[in-house]
Amino acid sequence: MNAPSLIISDIDGTFLNSYGRVTPRLLEVVARAVRGGTKFGLATGRPHRWLLPVLEQLPFEPVCVAANGAVIYDPEHDEVVKSFALSPESMQETVEVVEKVMGEADVTVGYGVERLSQSALDPEEECFLITPEYNPDAWDARFGVVHVEELLAEPAAKLLVRCPDLMAAEMFDMIAPEIDQDIAHVTYSMEEGLLEFSRPGVTKAAGVSYLAAQYGIDPSQVVAFGDMQNDVEMLAWAGMGVAMGNATDAVKDAADIVTASNDEDGVAQVLEHWF
Repeated sequence: MNAPSLIISDIDGTFLNSYGRVTPRLLEVVARAVRGGTKFGLATGRPHRWLLPVLEQLPFEPVCVAANGAVIYDPEHDEVVKSFALSPESMQETVEVVEKVMGEADVTVGYGVERLSQSALDPEEECFLITPEYNPDAWDARFGVVHVEELLAEPAAKLLVRCPDLMAAEMFDMIAPEIDQDIAHVTYSMEEGLLEFSRPGVTKAAGVSYLAAQYGIDPSQVVAFGDMQNDVEMLAWAGMGVAMGNATDAVKDAADIVTASNDEDGVAQVLEHWF
């Protein structure tokens, strides 16, 4: 493709190296692209409250797609410009399916929700609620701990299901086929046993599509980078989808090309062809 008009990158395992840093080489090529007029954004499973450690490494403040597409966040104004909520009814139906499937597997699960908030500085304990089973080894009080009925009482950016006895891919294979697409979209962003449920149709691709439309940019002019299951739809949607060398096989299959790993400046290697 010609030089892209919009660059979109996943964060963990993609834009950041294993030490949680943006390398000088990557920072330089992205800065050159932005100075030349190319738009840049981050698309992540993280809530917008967890973007600051990444954004403080950049010399500019890009609009970001957070919570797997459920939140479009403008850090310059600390403002959520668009959000897509998962309803309490959909979460209740999802929990009923999870309880049935995981009960048959004889494993214990815990639940969490990322509530919709405006500021990235809103209190963590008000925005991220968990049941006691979600993280029994938690040593601090950062999260609000509630019973599942209260957890599901209000709309949320996403519902999380955690199982310490299984890996995320195992949980996905067990639960995803049982979730009606009209109830929720299910994905995962890490290897550990954690699934993430969003409003039907809400993915990183949907969030990036909204962002691209605001800029007047066609999907064919977008290059996107990712490494995990929650990046699959975004890479398939973009004019050029790029999987990292450390990506899962499903992500590599969805991508147009595969670059080097996040610790080998894989994103920078691709961008340097244009900038």
